[in-house]
Order: sequence, then C-alpha cells, then structure tokens
Amino acid sequence: MLKWAFVFLLIAIVSGIFGFTGVEATAATIAKWLFGIFLVLFIAALAIGLTIGAKLFS
Repeated sequence: MLKWAFVFLLIAIVSGIFGFTGVEATAATIAKWLFGIFLVLFIAALAIGLTIGAKLFS
C-alpha cells in the first residue's frame, strides 16, 4: 500500500510540473489517503506485536 502512495505522489509531482492541476490534486489526495491508511495499519500492527511479544516473553 505504501508503494501505491509513492506512485500517486510521483504522479502528482510530475503532473504538477507539467501543469495538469486536476490530475495533480487527485493524485496527491489519493497518495495522502493511502499513506494515512498505511500509517494507521503500521501503528496497529506494531502495538499488537508488542503486546503479544510482551506476553510471550514474560
């Protein structure tokens, strides 16, 4: 999912350079949403992993 966020970020940057403002805004919005979802999933997985790891080694 993070890969797709970077893909849409690159699309936003390239289209911003060439002046395609509608495409740029849409791609940037998609990249932000995907990065936010990835970040939430990462934090949740980290919290679950630390909780389970603490129970296994105690």
